[in-house]
Amino acid sequence: MSRILEPALSVGRVVGDVVDNFTTSVRMNVVYNSNKQVANGHEIMPYVVISKPRVEIGGDDMRAAYTLIMTDPDAPSPSNPYLREHLHWMVTDIPGTTDASFGREILSYETPKPVVGIHRYVFILFKQRGRQTVRSPDSRDYFNTRTFSQDNNLGLPVAAVYFNAQRETAARRR
Repeated sequence: MSRILEPALSVGRVVGDVVDNFTTSVRMNVVYNSNKQVANGHEIMPYVVISKPRVEIGGDDMRAAYTLIMTDPDAPSPSNPYLREHLHWMVTDIPGTTDASFGREILSYETPKPVVGIHRYVFILFKQRGRQTVRSPDSRDYFNTRTFSQDNNLGLPVAAVYFNAQRETAARRR
């Protein structure tokens, strides 16, 4: 796959707030409920994301292993704004050219439940240096994608996509 810059990730502050600038080198397709594809910056209602999505991983080698994380960088942390991410899902050892169901789920999918304001939910894909080389984080709360990547020798992401969600009010459900 050719290398692609994703300007929407910069505009949405995913590059900067969550990860450093990178170039997409692997295709990743995230679909909820068989019909709602995640596209950068689009809003998805919380009722659509109750169940974990299907995440298809591209690449050209089934022997390659990937780690997928889903994080909310807008989870509030009054004590430390640099460690404010909340980890919603983690799957490691995903073979290239397959989907996340072929990997090892380290942290089960946690349904996004934004309470106040608009939250970004970011899917980030890293290429692993080898199988079973990624350690589980200590906690879902106060997660930091950059620190996690450094601690597990993952380097820069190879793909990312995000959606926005906010709390559903009775008026918005109509």
